[in-house]
Amino acid sequence: MSSKQTTKSLHVSITLTPFLHLEASIAVYLLRSKFTFIFTINLQSLISMAINDPEHQEEETVAAEDEDTGAQVAPIVKLEEVAVTTGEEDEDVIIDLKAKLYRFDKDGNQWKERGAGSVKFLKHKKTEKVRLVMRQSKTLKICANHFVKSTMTVQEHAGNEKSCVWHATDFADGELKDELFCIRFASIDNCKKFMETFQEVAESQKSKEENKDASDAAGLLDQLSVKDKQEEAEVREEAPAVKTVNAAESERKED
Repeated sequence: MSSKQTTKSLHVSITLTPFLHLEASIAVYLLRSKFTFIFTINLQSLISMAINDPEHQEEETVAAEDEDTGAQVAPIVKLEEVAVTTGEEDEDVIIDLKAKLYRFDKDGNQWKERGAGSVKFLKHKKTEKVRLVMRQSKTLKICANHFVKSTMTVQEHAGNEKSCVWHATDFADGELKDELFCIRFASIDNCKKFMETFQEVAESQKSKEENKDASDAAGLLDQLSVKDKQEEAEVREEAPAVKTVNAAESERKED
């Protein structure tokens, strides 16, 4: 090479893959302010390094462990299938509407949101009792759960045609509580449907309660009449025995 040319040699390490390091000798020639890079690569050493790389060997080991050997492992604990029930299987749905429920907080003297979801009137297939049940949409947590009785009334909430209020003895929290509920619907029509259904159910329960009271009273009368008849029969059985004793005494006196 001429004296004007300057040669510099650098020894560097180039990363081609996550597990491969390549040793290369770079000869840098400087000629007329232009750089020319010449890379000399040892292919044999490249292959050897790739095979013997620890990370590469570890990946092959993990891949071999992940292969399916066909072996079957029996579970230590056998879980039995459990039927999930809602408690509504023996009831027919009278009405089902979307709404938002509130309860009146006496301590704070304000309405508090109870939940938003589906409110239903459910009629039992055997007893024909009707209850109001409301669950939250996402969690299905019970917001309200009480029977509709003949003494209950529902009325429109003051100043809002989409809302109505009523009193009930609720069992949503696992214990009976006297609650004042307010329910709000997306439309006036749904609110009217709810109120009409509520009143119809309450009236139907009233007639059933009256019939039940009448049947209970009739049953008590039957029990009393049966008891009276038994007492009369016992008196009749005892009366002849008294007469027989008196007759025997009179006969002894005559003798």
